[in-house]
Amino acid sequence: QVQLVESGGGLVHPGGSLRLSCAASDSLDYDAIAWFRQAPGKEREGVGCIGRSDDGGKTAYADSVKGRFTISRDDIKNTVYLQMNGLKPEDTAVYYCATDRRPYGCVLAESIYSSWGQGTQVTVSS
Repeated sequence: QVQLVESGGGLVHPGGSLRLSCAASDSLDYDAIAWFRQAPGKEREGVGCIGRSDDGGKTAYADSVKGRFTISRDDIKNTVYLQMNGLKPEDTAVYYCATDRRPYGCVLAESIYSSWGQGTQVTVSS
């Protein structure tokens, strides 16, 4: 099973930006990748996902982050990124990446993702 390591979290002021990375121990060529987050006292929720590059790397986002967050992938580096702009206090959470081996598109459904990283903390506060 592929190992995933998230990085790039930290403390940022409202309106600021962060870029999270999800580095894989093996090729991600055949996987859709998703980002999820879990805030204190809340259930984990989907943030966005990206399909395989040979399927056009289609993306999907939760309504709460559309227009602010962007997912991209670098298959040569086996890494997926989550660019977060216009951060809000409600974006504070532990962010996780996960993989789903599927040929087309991506789905923001936690149960279908098989490999998960350990998470990285993002805190948005003044």
